[in-house]
Amino acid sequence: MFSNNIFVLLYQEVTYSIVSAIFDLSTFFGSMFVNIRIASLFLLSGINRFNSPSVFQRSCFFSSNSHETFLSHEASVHNGVSKSTSTLEDQTSPGDPNMKAVGFETRYTELMVINQYKRTYSERLHELQKMGKTHAELIEERTKEKCERIWTEHLFSRSPGSETAPHIIVVSGVAGIGKTTMVQKIMFDWSRDTQYQRFAFVFLFKFRELNLLDTETEPQMSLTRLIVRHYEYLSDPRLGEILKKPESLLFIFDGLDEYKYKLDFTPRKLPSDPVESFPVHILVSNLVRGILLKGCTVLITTRPTAMETLDMNSVDRFAEILGFFSEQRLMYFKKFFDNDAVGDEAFQYVEENAILYTMCFNPSYCWIICSVLKSHFMTPEEERGAAPRTVTELFVMFLLNILTKHKREANDQRGILIKLGKMAYYGVANKTLVFYDKFEMSTFGLQTVILSTTFLSGFLKEILQRESTLQHMTYTFYHLTMQEFMAACSFYLDPSGDVEELLEKLDLCKDGRFEILTQFLAGLARNSVFKILGGILGEFERKMAKRILEWVKKKAEQALRGEDKGEALRVCQWLYETQNKRLIRDVIGKELKMNFIKLTLSPLDCAVLGSVISCCGELEELNLSQTELTPECIRRLAPGLICCRRVNLSYCGLTSRCCSALSSALSAPHSRLTELTLSKNNMEDSGVDQLCEGLRSENSKLEKLNLHNCCLTSRCCSVFISLLSSPNLQLTELDLSKNNVEDSGVAQLCEVLRSEKCKLEILRKADSSSRSYQPTTACSGLLPQYNDLHVRWIGDDKLVCVCVCACVCVCSPCDGLATCPGVVPAFCLMHAGIGSSCPLALLRISRLVS
Repeated sequence: MFSNNIFVLLYQEVTYSIVSAIFDLSTFFGSMFVNIRIASLFLLSGINRFNSPSVFQRSCFFSSNSHETFLSHEASVHNGVSKSTSTLEDQTSPGDPNMKAVGFETRYTELMVINQYKRTYSERLHELQKMGKTHAELIEERTKEKCERIWTEHLFSRSPGSETAPHIIVVSGVAGIGKTTMVQKIMFDWSRDTQYQRFAFVFLFKFRELNLLDTETEPQMSLTRLIVRHYEYLSDPRLGEILKKPESLLFIFDGLDEYKYKLDFTPRKLPSDPVESFPVHILVSNLVRGILLKGCTVLITTRPTAMETLDMNSVDRFAEILGFFSEQRLMYFKKFFDNDAVGDEAFQYVEENAILYTMCFNPSYCWIICSVLKSHFMTPEEERGAAPRTVTELFVMFLLNILTKHKREANDQRGILIKLGKMAYYGVANKTLVFYDKFEMSTFGLQTVILSTTFLSGFLKEILQRESTLQHMTYTFYHLTMQEFMAACSFYLDPSGDVEELLEKLDLCKDGRFEILTQFLAGLARNSVFKILGGILGEFERKMAKRILEWVKKKAEQALRGEDKGEALRVCQWLYETQNKRLIRDVIGKELKMNFIKLTLSPLDCAVLGSVISCCGELEELNLSQTELTPECIRRLAPGLICCRRVNLSYCGLTSRCCSALSSALSAPHSRLTELTLSKNNMEDSGVDQLCEGLRSENSKLEKLNLHNCCLTSRCCSVFISLLSSPNLQLTELDLSKNNVEDSGVAQLCEVLRSEKCKLEILRKADSSSRSYQPTTACSGLLPQYNDLHVRWIGDDKLVCVCVCACVCVCSPCDGLATCPGVVPAFCLMHAGIGSSCPLALLRISRLVS
């Protein structure tokens, strides 16, 4: 059963050096060649780890013959892992010839577990966007101290409250987050006899290798045959004896998302004997279900996209690697940059850019960002161009650095990139991440290129990683987003590309596979991009750019005026990538009302919205009510809030920590904000203090402020007294209803109504206490002084409101206030403020009657 519903959070607290590296993992187990670019951190701590059984103890599981087999297997694994991980190249930027050797121990990242944390995966949402949302949620969880630490070696240990250790473990994580590196660390520690010693044998299989088996003469095979194919020195009868003790075996299957088959958990005749032959995906399924080698331990790694292929009822522990938090991002930058001043400048730039900052959760993205910014900020200021702001600009600069440094080594960079891009697009369209030398690479005309020495030293090595598996050579892009970027580039480099067919596919696709590709297509349709890459690759297709922008405009206009809020947010991301202010203004206009009510927004989404709205200069209304927003979200939204006339942020989970950014928006030089609704948020008096600072500014144009049910007390009234007397204040309507503003607060507010400077016309105040006020003689005696006073009732059975009007009222005059049970004692002070010089048009005093 799915007994331990836990997620693992990649949590790096650095005490040792950070590494940004190319992993040239050769001769791993004698048959694999892996080239992985990743940047990760290793935490060495003084915390006492549990003691593992010695090699002697675990070898005692078997007879003397099997003991020799065990030692042989361990030695083979140890040698393979040691050779592939003991010396790794640290390359600080694309094409940089300066490399240094570093140890594997310095680069591995430890994990953090969050108990009982649940979330679902939306296939439509790209991993980059999804993780931005997830991190915002998890940072909030961390502040509530809901995290529980777990070390990598505890992945196979029983949880508190559980009587048995988990047998089936699934580790999920987006591309480039460190799943394979985690597997390498497990193998590394096991082979060195430092951890996992309850496993006498550990068998690693990569799903990308298993894809190749059905192309051979053995479409079906037994588990024993599968093991021997990967570990030739294990053969009968020794292997048979090993498999008789399944509780001492660990099977690792890496990269389920790369497998072309779905695991099959449907009831049928299933293999229970390891010598019985079945299709490989059936063998794997039955290891997971415990039908084959019951008692063995199975670890599967996968991207979230493939989670649906698993039977989660069979999973004992679920974990997810989630990436860097803010403190780890800062530490990464400090270790990456040799120059502290340059590192600080780069990190400060990234902090201010929500797009780049969010991307830094991923070690692979972080490496790309650092390498690009290092090249940028190390360039003399008078020679450097603009730093990247969008995802497109980041990858354009990354590709530019690679092409520039390898310019002399390739005769036809453009032609090679077109072929590479077409293969990349094929992969995106067909959800293919792994490309084989005898299949895709040959089909797209790349086999000759990769077989030449140019690949080993040229720019392709900076884009593709290759690995030798089962007599085949496989190729993958260093990151999924790099594949999507190259696919988009190919349409601008190749005039023969059918743009209309492409746009038709984009229109019809509903599963999100083209989402980032579409953003890149929009982002590449810019003259600045043509200028940057055109100098090396030649002229870009401007007709393609014009057609793409026409399509983006049409889709954006439809989405922003439609009912699908998610689609509206998506097109805003496209618009942001274009950085085309004229296009954005034409699409949005001045009268548009944007409505994202009840939509989940990350800081990244808010940054996009803020930027797009600021580009158009003016927006009639932005409604984000019932949308959970963090202080970081408000900060990223602020540039857009300045341009809105009306903003609704009711029931958004705002706190006083959000008010500084709101205050800045109110006081901005060109602020257009005239109506702000903040009802049903925990603003508190301290938040009002900050808001009033912005309202005092001569730049503030706010006329209506709704603070209904914002956890305010009488203390805030003194702040409002000062505010309402401010000569710059434009505020004419203030709603303080359903706050704990008691009689003393009402009395203070009435004092300011005497001032000729006060422009307030409507004040709403509510008393939420359960007391029932009785009319007083003092109050009832006020009537003769105000012959034009009229009283009318508003409310239902529970709420009784009294409206005291100094203007014309359609209600009949009240004979006396003694008959008005809703009049509060503080009313005796109100008469001083309701005179001929007071502009107050409506004063609403409402309360709950017990």
